[in-house]
Amino acid sequence: MIYRFDGFELDLAKLELRAEGVVRPLEPQVFALLALLVANAERVVSRDEIIDKVWDGRVVSESAIDSRIKSVRQALGDDGRSQRLIRTLQRRGFRFVAEARVVGSEPAITIAAPKEAKDPTTPARPSIAVLPFRVLGVLGPYAPLADALAHELIADLARLHWLFVTARESSFRLRGAEADPGEIGRLLGVRYYLSGTVEQAGPRLTAMVELTDTRTGGVVWAEHFTLPVDEVHALREQIRTQTLSALEIRIPAHEATLARLSVTENLDAWAAYHLGLQHMYRFNRTDNAAALALFQQSIAKDPDFARAHAGLSFVHFQSAFLRHSEDIAGETALSRRFAERGVELDPLDPFVNFAMGRTFWLEGDLQTSLGWLERATSLSPHYAQGLYARAWAESLADRSLESREHVDLAMRLSPLDPMHYAMVGTRAFTHMVQGEDAEAAAWAERAARSPGAHVLIAMIAAVANSLAGDPAKAQAWVQNVTSRNPTLRSEDFFRAFPMQSEKARARVTGALSSLGY
Repeated sequence: MIYRFDGFELDLAKLELRAEGVVRPLEPQVFALLALLVANAERVVSRDEIIDKVWDGRVVSESAIDSRIKSVRQALGDDGRSQRLIRTLQRRGFRFVAEARVVGSEPAITIAAPKEAKDPTTPARPSIAVLPFRVLGVLGPYAPLADALAHELIADLARLHWLFVTARESSFRLRGAEADPGEIGRLLGVRYYLSGTVEQAGPRLTAMVELTDTRTGGVVWAEHFTLPVDEVHALREQIRTQTLSALEIRIPAHEATLARLSVTENLDAWAAYHLGLQHMYRFNRTDNAAALALFQQSIAKDPDFARAHAGLSFVHFQSAFLRHSEDIAGETALSRRFAERGVELDPLDPFVNFAMGRTFWLEGDLQTSLGWLERATSLSPHYAQGLYARAWAESLADRSLESREHVDLAMRLSPLDPMHYAMVGTRAFTHMVQGEDAEAAAWAERAARSPGAHVLIAMIAAVANSLAGDPAKAQAWVQNVTSRNPTLRSEDFFRAFPMQSEKARARVTGALSSLGY
């Protein structure tokens, strides 16, 4: 909708105030206040209504309202003395007194919209906007980099099916605006936004990227990037890959933290799912059961939620892989069933394809597994967990050089990943298969000592140290394995790690035998 008055056009669809066709920049809160007054020109708008509609009911001072009224008047060439367009009525409020005509009917962006709907039938899918990056100082020929970065991030984030991404045409309307996070959240209808700056300092380009929660105003994640100016394309790629990988971890973790503040029974499908992820990545029997219950709760709220079905596949995979159940065949079948349902619901979700690929590990079918994992990483080339899982299957399939390339990329993309221990363990396996025993032992030690490492990783460390000729360290890891699961035997090792290289398998069999397995 477009209102025309006194030489101005107020375009609600484009969030623009134009004077004789020229855009006059307004910060979002000032724009929201002007839109409120113009849309209600037939009556007085009270201060309480302004607080309710523009500040979403938050406590603000009268001087804050007066300051915004002054900014609106200045934008319109009005002032408090003449009150030509906006009149103050003492102890009553404000009224827009110019004649405003509606001249367009384009779909309008809601101004000062209420917070995200609580419709119980719709999952509260996380949402994000990428604002245009601000240029600090003079960038000269590198000035287009600021817009290019934001545009590329929007395109990349749109490939993450679990995340709703606001279109560039909307988020770029806030270029140069000074707005608090709550205003951005209300104007664009998002929970998070990415913002950043770009500047040149001598021979180097520097960029800062921040992820902000619009509900609290808190910075969830921030990173600083810098490279020489002649490596501008490398800088763009670094920002894209590291930002995407960070968001894959940071947003679900943040959502899970907020979900913990709610009564479990009141969680919506997405909140239950994110809280389930937090338990799932602890890799123990108790938390696996908690994750199972939360994913089931998520599906009960939304039966067509593909990622929750993939989460159920993951926990049943864990039960079979780590022998949390005596019914290995039953857990394997459940893992496959829920992954298949996830694929039916959303065949283009990388996590769903990841879950499907891992189910074939449990049957030793590495070639079929690799097909699904390659699909997951083609859908999202920066999906660190997908790259790790692909590398793991490649190492077992005697493709250790390809595996090493993919697992190294996964570790660079997501150094704080909850599955980082498994990435390091995969690196150890690539050396073990190649007969590089000292390197295998060093990587296996790192993996087994990493947060979240399960008992089978300790078993890898025992084997690697035995092959490297360090019986003392090997026996120390044997004791660690025995204290955690005394029933593990060599057949359990090869059930979990179905190595296809006969030579490597024979060497590992010998090491397991010498260790009492």
